[in-house]
Parts: sequence; structure tokens; C-alpha cells
Amino acid sequence: MSMKIEAGSRHTDALNRDCHCISVNKEILRASLEANLKDAGLPGELLDVHRHLFADTPVFLWQGHIDRMARLIRAVQTVASNVAYREAVLAAAPASAREDHGSHGVFFGFDFHLGEDGPQLIEINTNAGGVLLNLYLAAAQQACCTEVVRLFGGNVNVTDAENELIDMFKEEWRLQRGDLPLGTIAIVDTEPRSQFLYPEFLLFQSLFERHGIAVVIADPKELSVRERALWAGNQRIDLVYNRLTDFYFQMPESASLLAAYKEGIAVFTPSPYAYALFADKRNLPILSDRDRLKAFGVDDETIETLGQQMPATVMVTQENAGQLWEDRKELFFKPVTGYGSRGAYRGAKLTRKVWERIVHSDYVAQAVVPPSERHLIINGQKQSLKLDIRCVSYNGDIQQLSARLYQGQTTNLRTEGGGLATVFATPDGVCC
Repeated sequence: MSMKIEAGSRHTDALNRDCHCISVNKEILRASLEANLKDAGLPGELLDVHRHLFADTPVFLWQGHIDRMARLIRAVQTVASNVAYREAVLAAAPASAREDHGSHGVFFGFDFHLGEDGPQLIEINTNAGGVLLNLYLAAAQQACCTEVVRLFGGNVNVTDAENELIDMFKEEWRLQRGDLPLGTIAIVDTEPRSQFLYPEFLLFQSLFERHGIAVVIADPKELSVRERALWAGNQRIDLVYNRLTDFYFQMPESASLLAAYKEGIAVFTPSPYAYALFADKRNLPILSDRDRLKAFGVDDETIETLGQQMPATVMVTQENAGQLWEDRKELFFKPVTGYGSRGAYRGAKLTRKVWERIVHSDYVAQAVVPPSERHLIINGQKQSLKLDIRCVSYNGDIQQLSARLYQGQTTNLRTEGGGLATVFATPDGVCC
């Protein structure tokens, strides 16, 4: 580690350990959420019902690490544009993923742990949730004094940020439909009203409608294809904002979505094609394999960037199962189409019974990169919470940085004092 990186990391670690100069003004946060949810009839007690959704304090991240994350994201984009890589990953994906209608895909989430060698990419998601929630959270941060404001900047301009999001969805529409007007959006998820982040669906509905776009929030079963169009009841759908975890539209209830996607009669963002290229965890062994990337013709700089920031990952097979079991304490096991830590296991805690299930399923084994920590004052006592960093990007550019604070084996939004956290970039030498 260079002296510059070591110093930058040390200053940021000190802030995450000892700085409590910025906190969330919950009255401002409550007011902004309720202002955008009142028309949907959502109870005003959102922050009470989801009381572990938002962390009380932010996370600090050295600007040098942010720059490295940005380079990594661009490196992944470079590989995804490589013909040989595309052929390899699409050959392993279902047929539903091979239709490329031209859109980039909104809200790619690149999740990082901060290891001893800097940020390490843990996984990629193509339907990352929490963007609007994080936006309103960032706008509610309150510093203790003007000196802190000077160091870290003022609050987020919500209107400008919302306009950028609208422009992104319109760009997704333009890439497939040119200058035709975008009239209707369907926000689609399974039983959406039962989803933990249903309030965010309502926030998006409010945002789209304030910009003149009609919105429905729908379960896939509520959609149908007729007259060469996708419909939600009597509402024709132009664009689907896809929040499903049925990433390839393989479930029976997704039949109408699959038909509409294959025929190109609605715009889908993100799409099964984007998931296959970026978020299927079978891609992680490829992205961390220098020799295979070299064989694909990927340039040396991109390979080096990936090599520095990608934990070694392999597919779990019958052939390597014995060795992986022996090495399990240094590994994390993830299902190839898993999400939200479901079905993921820290190797050190594996039982033989669970291991047998993993070996006979589709899993990857990834080298463990322990998360860094944020020290908080919770109920008057100092406590340490684990943290991970999420970079939300569009077409290779970072749109938003956020963190998740948690206790336990995997990230969650149910930890006292934890939840979504705003990230503040720290230049060299800054310390409270």
C-alpha cells in the first residue's frame, strides 16, 4: 500500500471511528418523505414502521477510494462490451436474456467492502433499490457547525437530483423509441405492496407523475399482452421499471413480461440482457480470472484494475468441492442468481448438511473480504457496525454513493442504529 493510500485510509478510518459531527435531522427527513407520499395514502409513521431503514449518522469515504471504485466500474463496462465475454456469458444464460433492445439499464449497484488493499467489489446488482430513499436521506444531513459544512459541503439539491433521474429514464426510452413521447411507466415487482421497499415505489410514482408520466405499480400477474402492446388493466404500458428478482422472467407469472420483452413491445429497464452481462454471479469468476480475460482480448490496464479490486471467485463444482470445503473458512458462498444475501453463507459457519445442498446447486465461492466498520453512539453507548459501500451507476458513471450499516453475517435493514447511510467524501488530511 502506498503512503498516500495509507494516509487517506487512516484519516477516513479516524472519521468513521470518532466523528459524530453530522447527523440526520429526522424532522426534515420525515417532512420530505411525507410530502411525496401523502397522495399515495401512505401512513405518516413511515420512519416509525421502518425504524431501522435509515442510520442516524453518515459514513466517510476517502476520495481516492471513490476514484478507484469509478475505475473499477469503467473496467467492468469495458469487459461487458467485449464480444468474446458477451458470447461466453450469454451462452450460459437463458434464451430470454439474449434479446438486446438497446437500453443501458437503470440503477446498477456495485457493492464494495473496504479491504486492506482498498475497495473490493463484492457483487453487482442490476435493480438496486434505495436510490430515492438515499436521496432524501442525504438532503436531511445536518452538520454541527459551519466548519464541518465547509469541509464536506452543503446538502444535496433534491430537485436537480430528481431531474437527473427523470432524464435517465427518458434516455432509456429514447434509446429504443427515439423521439416518441413517454406516457406510462409500470413499476413491477411481485406483490409490490408487501415489499419492504414499497414506500420507494410510491416515491417513484410521485416523482414520475410530477413530470407528467402516468404510473401504475403492478404485480406481473396483473399484466397482459394484447394488440401488440403490454397492458395493466386498461392502461397501456410504454416502459417497465423492473424491480423483479425473477431476473430472467422464468416464473409462470412473468409470462406476459417475457412475451413483451422478447417482442420489444415495451421498454424494459433493467432488462434480462443487462442482468446476464453484469449481475449474474457466474460472471464473477470470469471478471476475477486474468488469464481468461487475456484470452478474450481485454486490454492490460482493464485486467490490472479488475485484478486489484476483484476478490478471487470460482464456481462450486463436484471437482473442486473437496478443496473448497477445506478452504471454507476463507470463503463466502453465494447462489448464482441470488439477491439480498438470500442463500448466502459464510464458509466458517457452514454445516455439512448445508454444504451438500450448495454442492448440488449453482453457487460461487468468493474469497472473504471482511467489511470495515463505523463506530456509532447508540442509546448512549459506543458500538461498532459493519459497513458496505454501494455505488449506483448508469452507463458506467457513478450517480450515487451510499452505505449500509449492519450487524450479523450479511447486510440487512433491521439493525439498531443501522440502515441506509449517506456517504461523505473526504480529501487527504481531513480529520475531526
